[in-house]
Amino acid sequence: MSFKKETPLANAVFWAARKGNLALLQLLLNSGRVDVDCKDGYGTTALMVASYSGHYDSARELIMQGADINLQRETGSTALFFASQQGHNEIVKLLFEFGASTEFRTKDGGTALSAACQYGHSKVVETLLKNGANVHDQLNDGATALFLASQEGHVTIIRQLLSTGAKVNQPREDGTAPLWMAAQMGHSEVVKVLLLRGADRDADRKSNSSARTAPQLFSRLHIKATVTSSRSSSSSPLHSAF
Repeated sequence: MSFKKETPLANAVFWAARKGNLALLQLLLNSGRVDVDCKDGYGTTALMVASYSGHYDSARELIMQGADINLQRETGSTALFFASQQGHNEIVKLLFEFGASTEFRTKDGGTALSAACQYGHSKVVETLLKNGANVHDQLNDGATALFLASQEGHVTIIRQLLSTGAKVNQPREDGTAPLWMAAQMGHSEVVKVLLLRGADRDADRKSNSSARTAPQLFSRLHIKATVTSSRSSSSSPLHSAF
């Protein structure tokens, strides 16, 4: 996270929040000379900084001093998004305790849940789902949280999402299904889990450029699955794996 230069006091608040220097943060906030929701040129607040950096006590102090939990940065990110992205589950819980919303999106359609799934933070995913995060939300390109977890190989999170009702065959806008992406990335355990949960192994992909290179990637997988249709189908990711 980077910041544009602002007033010296605001910069000091950002520094204290980033370093977790609670004493300095309290001193600055109690001086009455700096707004708890002061922002840099990108719309970054001290609470976002503390949440990103994982400093629970600093985040709590900012909240108790009246920080607006749901302010959005220029990119659309919130304190909850940053805490989720970085895997700081206790801060995620703290933010929910004081009214954080899961509804806010970044400019590319990202949510706190999609960030946690992409970066593999299963405890955060559990907390988000318990607090109303929508498992069906999609990025602007159509990628779901399940798609992102499949792409990155996060098996535990995939199980969590599927148990909460995620659609196993929901493709991205370009037609790429989670199973295809998992196979392309070489995540054999993910492929097995998706198959067991009903993924369509004959799901096609619309992009010819990726289809040309996929067979080489699939060949690295060692997936033991029953083949019930002809291996001549070049559009199936699993057919290409055998």
